[in-house]
Amino acid sequence: MTDKADIGMVGLAVMGQNLVMNMADHGFRVAVYNRTQAVTDAFIAGPAAGMDVVAAAGLPELVSLLTEPRKVMLMVKAGGPVDAVIDELVPLLSPGDIIIDGGNSLFTDTIRRFERLEAAGISFVGTGVSGGEEGARHGPSVMPGGDVKAWPHVAPILQAIAAKAPDGTPCCDWVGPGGAGHYVKMVHNGIEYGDMQVIAEAYGLMRAMGMTAVEMADTFAEWDAGVLDSFLIDITAQILRHQDTDGTPLVDKILDAAGQKGTGKWTVISSMELAQPVTLVAEAVFARVVSSLKEQRVAAAGVLTGPDSRPVGFDMNDLRDALYASKIVSYAQGFMLLAAASAENGWDLDYGRIASLWREGCIIRARFLDDITAAFRSDPALSNLLLSPFFAGAIGAAQAGWRRVVSAAVTAGVPVPAYSSALAFFDGYRSAGLPANLIQAQRDFFGAHTYERIDRPRGEFFHTNWTGEGGSATAGTYQA
Repeated sequence: MTDKADIGMVGLAVMGQNLVMNMADHGFRVAVYNRTQAVTDAFIAGPAAGMDVVAAAGLPELVSLLTEPRKVMLMVKAGGPVDAVIDELVPLLSPGDIIIDGGNSLFTDTIRRFERLEAAGISFVGTGVSGGEEGARHGPSVMPGGDVKAWPHVAPILQAIAAKAPDGTPCCDWVGPGGAGHYVKMVHNGIEYGDMQVIAEAYGLMRAMGMTAVEMADTFAEWDAGVLDSFLIDITAQILRHQDTDGTPLVDKILDAAGQKGTGKWTVISSMELAQPVTLVAEAVFARVVSSLKEQRVAAAGVLTGPDSRPVGFDMNDLRDALYASKIVSYAQGFMLLAAASAENGWDLDYGRIASLWREGCIIRARFLDDITAAFRSDPALSNLLLSPFFAGAIGAAQAGWRRVVSAAVTAGVPVPAYSSALAFFDGYRSAGLPANLIQAQRDFFGAHTYERIDRPRGEFFHTNWTGEGGSATAGTYQA
């Protein structure tokens, strides 16, 4: 019987502490280290008291406490701090040992670290962890990727602490090589931005209609019993019911300036780099940016005019449908981005498996994800979620109400950037013909960028001397 620990944890902020206690609950001995010794001491004497958790005063001691192959999980701030800890760890580890980064690291950093440590014989695992404080303590969604040789060694721990789907399957499975785990977590967070925005737009319209917080809470609770059943819809109802000390809704006293930590922005940047139209997440990010311009908005409200009427012409079923249809589009766009990243990086992602990892534990957990899992499992080659029979039918049934809501919001001057951008994407994606032929003509006119013709095979490019004064030289064809 060894007194060595099964895994080491570096970083004892909220997520790190709760993951350690989760591991201890599942029979694993955990060695812990935090840069500030007082934090370690308080954790051992407080939340971890009586648990099979042992403290280390430094990284050398932490490594000495671990069974081989040594497994060290980092829950430290993304960026430079991760590299700093790795720099300290590498001289202390041996070939075959494993470093797990469980923070919200940028996937390109994960790829770089994976390649560096692979050359040193050390396995690196970039692991997305979603679920917040509660998830970390009682069961998060875990998305590991990196060096697959490490998976047999870390799987027993990560799958034990992960949330379990209704069928008992752990919401943790190997995602893919390199930076695949952190990329999937990044897209998860981007979709989370979108989910929060489509809910906020429903709230904004309800408020513009004059509904009370209790009436809104009742509506969200009703929706939570149907196709919109999800963690975020559930907590929205709870938030709207919560009263401040004076008996009024607390939500009404919260400043309307949303923050963000970067993963939504990273998702949008990656979508641009991979030429994927992740428009709803982009609008969700920009909506937070606009919200942060509080002082400018207050000043503009005294200068700029617009409609001053309540939105009319739709009911709560229409609003539910607008939210649901927009959500479908957002997830379809998210999986388009995952497919492009998989092709670009050679990850061979399994989209049904990814959707299954999000069914429990994470912030975007929802009944809806069972339908996405089923869609990809029934057709692994599905090119777009919108083309699956289930979602094509669902969005077809929802679109009349969706259009009424967007029309009413625009007429009343209530901003619904996510609903309207999702609808614009849907209409563009289902159109066999778009006005982009004019754009190509313009590009050829002013820059000789050439164009393709509908009466000739794809891949043949042409140039017209539009003014009679140009020549035959062209700018060439490429995709930036």
